[in-house]
Amino acid sequence: MSNQSVAPLPSLATLSIELRPALSSGGPRRFCSVSASVMENTRCFANRFSDYKGALLPGQGGEAAVPAVVATVDKILKKVPTDISDCDGGLYDGPAGVAYMLYHVSECPLFSEHREVYLKTAKQIIDVSVRYVDAEPDKNMRAAFLLGGAGIYAVAALIYKSLGLADFVKPLTKFRNLWEVCAPINFLECGSDELFVGRAGYLCAALVLKQKLGIEILSKDQIKSICQAIIESGKQYARRKRKPFPLMYSYYGTEYLGAAHGLSSVLQMLLSYQDMLSGAEKDLVWQSVDFLMNQEQNCNWPAELGAIIERENELVHWCHGAPGVAYLFAKAYLINKKPQYLDTCIRSGELVWQKGLLKKGPGICHGVAGSAYVFLLLYRLTGNSKYIYRAQRFAEFLFTEEFKAGSHSVTSVYSLFEGLSGTVCFLVDLLQPDQSEFPLFSVFV
Repeated sequence: MSNQSVAPLPSLATLSIELRPALSSGGPRRFCSVSASVMENTRCFANRFSDYKGALLPGQGGEAAVPAVVATVDKILKKVPTDISDCDGGLYDGPAGVAYMLYHVSECPLFSEHREVYLKTAKQIIDVSVRYVDAEPDKNMRAAFLLGGAGIYAVAALIYKSLGLADFVKPLTKFRNLWEVCAPINFLECGSDELFVGRAGYLCAALVLKQKLGIEILSKDQIKSICQAIIESGKQYARRKRKPFPLMYSYYGTEYLGAAHGLSSVLQMLLSYQDMLSGAEKDLVWQSVDFLMNQEQNCNWPAELGAIIERENELVHWCHGAPGVAYLFAKAYLINKKPQYLDTCIRSGELVWQKGLLKKGPGICHGVAGSAYVFLLLYRLTGNSKYIYRAQRFAEFLFTEEFKAGSHSVTSVYSLFEGLSGTVCFLVDLLQPDQSEFPLFSVFV
């Protein structure tokens, strides 16, 4: 990686992000796959930025960056579908994710003059999504966090509450009633415990609601029941597959390690509710956290257990790799302050600085914004302004001709996890780094 400085660009306020929509060959993608581009040799742009030398970039802070965000929101709202037949994809790549983005922007004081319009638009979008999941015949999909009903009900409650509507209780009640769906050990044949559709996702949604609304949505007994199901499921799988560690899971037959469908986000949610666990259960979780830490290969983690990372072809994404696994170790560090967990996060950040200018678009799942969120995480963990600078550089890159010309086309241009809505969340969080957090993936609660 060259340390040569790139020529400074104009303020973000004068720039806009452009994306080329991909031609869709079907419905929205149901989960984040690792195989779609596995033969690519170069997954990232070269990082030619000089590193932090004690000063942040001018023109990227405060009100100066607001017009760029507003322009991008306007672009998204021209693309988002509003018909109930287009509501598949949940928060991941459905219109409900746009509603969450509008809620997130409306919460930032710098956008106070847009707050009412954004929230009303968010309500229009989420209302249609709620009607869609209310009619979902598959109760398991209604219990899904990022791809189904649980996430949509949670976001609806946040939006209604921000608008001062007493109706926010209705989606909360629908959300709470789903706990019985995901409590049985094997409620999903594909794998019952991961983040997108499984139990870890349901707990994650409850955590977001607790953080944003200040109330515990589920009872202690309900939370314990779900946590115990996750632990028992992991113990059964590890025993059945004769694993040399206590907890393991699979999704569609693959033993994923990353945040999207893997062990790291399952353990992160168990740590988030560790007060609900017995002493023996806590021991199993912490043993598994340390097991996963020991799977590190050159500051990264393979997408699945036992794989060997090919350095020229490694995945450095939130969904698969260090940018997502880092959140587990951040949570572990926040709980017990052991330096090895923070050191692991810092090494992940160094890899992201080298290989995080991803060619797969601007999004948070496997794009540049998802990479840059690691720097905001590290800033909150360490207070080191170097990480704000690095996040600023990644934000700057999103507006360059090199990125526009060389990044892949995106099917759901408007979406939260693959498209511009997640990018907007990142740009807003860059304006308020002390409150920044990867969307819907609470660590600081």
